[in-house]
Amino acid sequence: MTKNTTAEKIREFLERKQQLGTMGGEKMVRKQREQGKMTARERLDLLFDKGTFQEVQLFVKHRSTLFGLGEKEINADGVITGFGQVNGRVVFAAAQDFTSAGGSLGEMHARKIWKVMDMAVDAKKPFVALNDSGGARIQEGISALNGYSGIFYRNSIASGYIPQISAMMGPTAGGAVYSPALTDWIFMVKGISYMYITGPDVVKAVIAEEVSHEELGGPMAHAEKSGVCHFVSENDEECLRQIRLLLSYLPDSCHSPLPIAPCSDRADRECPELDTIIPDRSNRGYDMKKVISAVADNGELFEPHQFWAKNIVVAFIRIMGRPMGVIANNPGFGAGVLDVNASDKAARFIRFCDAFNIPLLTFTDLPGYMPGTRQEWAGIIRHGAKMLHAYSEATVTKITVVVRKAYGGGYIAMCDKGLGADYVMAWPSAEIAVMGSEGACNIVYRREIAEAEDPAAKRAELAASYEAQFNNPYFAAGLGIIDEIILPRETRMRVVAILDAFKDKKQIRLSKKHNNIPL
Repeated sequence: MTKNTTAEKIREFLERKQQLGTMGGEKMVRKQREQGKMTARERLDLLFDKGTFQEVQLFVKHRSTLFGLGEKEINADGVITGFGQVNGRVVFAAAQDFTSAGGSLGEMHARKIWKVMDMAVDAKKPFVALNDSGGARIQEGISALNGYSGIFYRNSIASGYIPQISAMMGPTAGGAVYSPALTDWIFMVKGISYMYITGPDVVKAVIAEEVSHEELGGPMAHAEKSGVCHFVSENDEECLRQIRLLLSYLPDSCHSPLPIAPCSDRADRECPELDTIIPDRSNRGYDMKKVISAVADNGELFEPHQFWAKNIVVAFIRIMGRPMGVIANNPGFGAGVLDVNASDKAARFIRFCDAFNIPLLTFTDLPGYMPGTRQEWAGIIRHGAKMLHAYSEATVTKITVVVRKAYGGGYIAMCDKGLGADYVMAWPSAEIAVMGSEGACNIVYRREIAEAEDPAAKRAELAASYEAQFNNPYFAAGLGIIDEIILPRETRMRVVAILDAFKDKKQIRLSKKHNNIPL
């Protein structure tokens, strides 16, 4: 018997590779595109710099024989894994292939994902998951569930060590939603993606509630209501471009330097528009994003959670090319008060930035916490404590600018000096006090007001006196609680100088296993 020649072996290899590259076949690929979805390979081609993606474990096959699977070929076992370059930097990725058995997750499918996640951790590089799957491969039973467990475990171990990003580019239901939830950032695509623990049919059967896929777990449902989704995209292409942009702000790992972008902006640039942005009436709102943009390099900011908890803004900006995380009250929504969702949104963002050594810039303008039974019963004490814990725990450079109102517990929660801010500045418009003048007078001068011939006039007189003494930054500056009072136009210049001064900051905290954040 004549052995195959080397040329024949090479030809066989190329044929096998070509066959695996066809994914679920021409019919299934066409159906995928008809649904407005790119294929897994097309998505990877768009995510990575051209020609840099290196596939890993292409030839892995499932080994189940139950329910007819022994006779079924699933190209690449329904998931494409590997690494390449994004903006010239190495990134690892897994993209589920819905055209191949619905991208269902079985034992070997999961093991391919385990492998590339382990590689990402060992290489200290970001990991991106492009999810498009019908869920667990029912025919493989408990092996599929074990596959999910291994992914969840690796998500948890890698947390805070390497950036992890998940993109929902198709259905995600049941246990499959927990891997994205364990990662740092979740993207969803309008019209083609959804996430939920139990689908509309189960919801109807169990609690007789009728709801559509979109209402239950569509992108806007999770972007506006649950806060599960950080970024909403119009289509696959926009989603992948957004992921590339997000990665440009992030280091490779917690041990890697921050990516410094070329900067055409000036360190000494003034922001004259900020001198007039605060309304003369203290109960008037304004757009805090304009303040952030004015300070950022070239006015650019990248905002997660744009649609959720709008009373607080979190965003990535650059200062002289260096990434920085911003947390800011937004008086244009609910007076910028802190509530359950705003506290969670801010705390999560603060902890991410601190984990990856991204400095924090805080803009304060709020009257305090949202009052009422709804917030108390929803656990504002517990949720608010997350924010206090996150700021206190953070060891990165922390700069706070008090823009206008900073009352009571809200003043503390927005990273005051006592909570660990390295440098606190205030604009002349700042009002720093335990509470507003009306409330303070009703407590401090209760007897005087009650005994006055004209209580209303007396209250107004005492409130004016209180405002003159406390509704300004000078009392706090006199105690050293505020490091500097600046003109609004000087904000960028001062932030640039402080960041440079603290660029070598390092803090060593008490040795322990880990903190116990009030989850």
